[in-house]
Amino acid sequence: MADSIMSKAATMEIPINSNGDTGTLPEDDSLEQDLQQVMVSGPNLNETSIVSGGYGGPAGGIIPTSTIKGPAVRFNPEYLDRRRAPAPAPGPDIRMKSRGAGMPRSQSAAGRLAQQTQQHPGSENHNASNSTEEVSRGVAVEKLDSVKKWGINTYKCTKQMFSERFGRGSRTVDLELEAQIDVLRDTKSKYENILRLATALISHFQSMVQTQQALGDTFTDLSQKSPELQDEFGYNAETQKLLCKNGEALLGAINFFVSSVNTLVNKTMEDTLMTIKLYENARLEFDAYRSDLEEMSLGPRDAATMVRIEMAQHDYQIHRDKYERLRSDVTIKLKFLEENKVKVMHKQLLLFHNAISAYFAGNQQQLEQTLIQFNVKLKPPGSDKPSWLEEQ
Repeated sequence: MADSIMSKAATMEIPINSNGDTGTLPEDDSLEQDLQQVMVSGPNLNETSIVSGGYGGPAGGIIPTSTIKGPAVRFNPEYLDRRRAPAPAPGPDIRMKSRGAGMPRSQSAAGRLAQQTQQHPGSENHNASNSTEEVSRGVAVEKLDSVKKWGINTYKCTKQMFSERFGRGSRTVDLELEAQIDVLRDTKSKYENILRLATALISHFQSMVQTQQALGDTFTDLSQKSPELQDEFGYNAETQKLLCKNGEALLGAINFFVSSVNTLVNKTMEDTLMTIKLYENARLEFDAYRSDLEEMSLGPRDAATMVRIEMAQHDYQIHRDKYERLRSDVTIKLKFLEENKVKVMHKQLLLFHNAISAYFAGNQQQLEQTLIQFNVKLKPPGSDKPSWLEEQ
C-alpha cells in the first residue's frame, strides 16, 4: 500500500493557474489523508521505491531504494496549512522585499556617528552662533530704542522751541543766571578782540625789529668800508643793535601776554560756555516735557490717559533733575571763572604795561627786571627756524 501511495504522489501533476495559485483537485483530499497516515506511521525508505516514469508506466521505471539510508520522515502540519491557503497576489510590498528594499541595512558605529554629525553639525558651534545672534539682536533692539527716544525728544524740543519763538509757549528763566551768562559772552567777545589786536602788534613790531637788525648790520658793514665815516656808522650800528635787543625782550613779554589771554579765552571761558550750552539744552528739554505734562493734565482722565500722565510725570522729573544739576554746575563755574579771570588779567596787564613803558623809555634795566619778575623766558635768536636734522 505504501508503494502504491508513494508512486501515486510522485507521478501526480499539480495544475497551476495563471496567477500562480494551485488548483483544487478531487483527489487532493484522499491524497492528503493517505500522506498523514504514512507520516504518522513513519514508513521505512528501505521498503519504498521511486518511480521515474509517469503514472502507470512500465515496471522498468522502478528504481529500488534498498541501498538508500536516511532518517525517518516526520509530519509537518504547517506544510498542509500553506497548501490549503491561497497564495497571496504579488503586490508592491512583496516585490520591494524581493529586491531588498525596505530592509534595514547594518551600519557601523562610525557610520552612525557620521550620520548624526551630518544631521546635527557642531552643537557647540551652533550654541555659539545662537549666543552671537542673541547678542546682535539685543544690540539692534537697544539701538532702535535709542533712536526712538531720540526722535521723540527731538520732536518735543523742536515744538517747544518754535512755541517760544512765536510767543505761544512759556519758558523757565533764571534772571540772575541769564545776566551772568550774557556778561560772560560779552567779555569773551572783547577779549577775543584784544587777542586779535595784540597778535597784530606782535606781527608789526617783529617786522620793525627785523628791519632794525638789518639796518644795524648794514651800518656795521659801512663802518668797515668807509674810514672817513667809521665812527658815525659805528654809533648808529650800536644803537640799532640795542633797539633790536630791547625789541626782542618786548616781543617776549607781548607773546607771554597773548598766550595767557588765549588760554583764558579759548580754554577756560570756552569750557564754561560748553557747560552753559548743555544747561540751555537741558532747560529746553525740561520746558518741553513740562508743557507736555500740562497739556495731558488738562485733558480727560480715563485709564489710558492716566498711564500716559504717569509716564510723562516720570520723564518730567528726570529732566527737571538734569536741569537743576546743570544750573548748579553753571553757577559754580561762573564763580570760579570770574575769580580766575581777575587773577590772570591782573598779572598780564601789569606785565604788558611795565614792558611797554620800559621799552619806549629806553630803560633796558627796567625791561629786564620786568621779564624776570614775571618769569618770561626769551627764545634764543633763530630758535623758530627748523634744525638741520628737520631740514634733512
